[in-house]
Order: sequence, then C-alpha cells, then structure tokens
Amino acid sequence: MDTQNTSVRPHAQSRNGEENHPSRGTRANNRSGGVIHDNSRHTSRFTVIGNHLAQHAELSLLAIGLAVHIQSLPGGALIDIRTLAARFPEGKTRIAAALRELETHGYLRRTCERTSSGRVVTRTVSCNQPGRSGAADGPAPKPKARRPTRREGEPPRRAL
Repeated sequence: MDTQNTSVRPHAQSRNGEENHPSRGTRANNRSGGVIHDNSRHTSRFTVIGNHLAQHAELSLLAIGLAVHIQSLPGGALIDIRTLAARFPEGKTRIAAALRELETHGYLRRTCERTSSGRVVTRTVSCNQPGRSGAADGPAPKPKARRPTRREGEPPRRAL
C-alpha cells in the first residue's frame, strides 16, 4: 500500500486562499485563441466598474473610457470639457460628443445653476448604475427657477 501508482493523475489541488474563483471548466483551455486574464486583487486606489458600462453595446469606446475616468475621480473634481480636453489627446468636440452620449444613456446628469455671484456653472452627477433612483449619488438636481408671474395691471412682456 505504500507504493504509488504513477499512471494515476494527481488529485485536484485545494483552492489557494488568494484565488476567489475556481477555474470555470476547461473550455477556455481547449481554444487556440482568446483572452487569458492574469488578475490580481486590488487593495488600494481602485474603482469598481460594472460590465453594463464596460461592455455597453451602444456607447463609443471614447464614451466608455471617459465614463471610467470620471467614475475614478474623487468627488468635486472638475470634469468640464476644457479640463478633460487638456488631460486627454481628444479634442473638445469629441469629448463633448462623448459626454452627450453618457448623458443620453443615463451615466451623467448635467444641470446649469447660477451661483450667488451670478456665474452660471454646470453641475455634473456621475451615475454608476443608470436608472437607479437614490440620493446616495449626490443631491438631486434642483428644478429651474420659474419666472415671476405677471402682476395685475402690468403689460405683457414682449419677446425680443
């Protein structure tokens, strides 16, 4: 009983504590091509990005990359077109188009607000799950201020 049969394959190794997922079958190992992931766990300075964004069928690659960059920034970081154009080689026109794509698909919400000094600023909210309603991703955009109603006896305003 103390002799080993050399024709028997070794038993499966127990899972290593660092691995999170066992191998998912041998299909990938039988193929001649395709991606092989060499992943390691991030412990600091990382952002979780959903597959719905990373593999979005309708967003351009620029829009996906821009969304990933925006989601990795700390709160309060500037993400206006001028700042993004200074950071990346793409021009203002392409970055503006990518921001509009993200807005169309719900990854960004942009509202214009007037500050107490009279400046108009764009408030941008980045959403990591479009369509999710919740106050956790920042304050809800304020509704636009309405014009004061016409007082009695005052002549109607004329458009310029």
